[in-house]
Amino acid sequence: MPKQVDHEERRIQIAEALQRLTARRGLEGVSLRQVAAEAGMSMGLVQHYFKNKDEMLLYALEHRAKQREARIAAKVTATGDPSPRTILRTCLLELLPHDKTTEGDYLIGIAYFVRALADPAMAAVFREGVPDVFRFFADMIRQAQAAGDVAATVDPDQEAAVLWALADSQGSNILLGHRTAADVVSTVDYYLDRLFTPGN
Repeated sequence: MPKQVDHEERRIQIAEALQRLTARRGLEGVSLRQVAAEAGMSMGLVQHYFKNKDEMLLYALEHRAKQREARIAAKVTATGDPSPRTILRTCLLELLPHDKTTEGDYLIGIAYFVRALADPAMAAVFREGVPDVFRFFADMIRQAQAAGDVAATVDPDQEAAVLWALADSQGSNILLGHRTAADVVSTVDYYLDRLFTPGN
């Protein structure tokens, strides 16, 4: 009996091959032929699933976001403490290149960002995604305020922007060796300790 092909699994396989290459070479240095070789497939098979490189890039970007969300959910579950502070800390650390997985993810993000500067479709995805993160961070802070863990005088929207900036600005410091990953994690905890002080 012929084996059934899982088409979504094939797309994911291609997307993950693209991610590995992107982390090593950046997006502009990656061709469909190289992705096919990395995925262990023929060029024809890759083109069967993705008509062109742009279509493949957008799919891979969405897949990357789902992977990150799954890692965050798993890590929060593992702590046994699904509080807003734990969720925010987990999200922030996932944005920082502090281990092999997050370093690869960070480098992929840089490559996509550079592409988005000249690609309207890619830029649109970025524009849609970042405000969602800001809203999520702000909602977590509002939940903490309702629970009495964050001062009522704190502006959740402004704090969400600060939290994003804290993570977004520190990745390059780690990669360039200006600060260690441990230093940056300590700074994240320092800021969260200040934010999650009801009397502030």
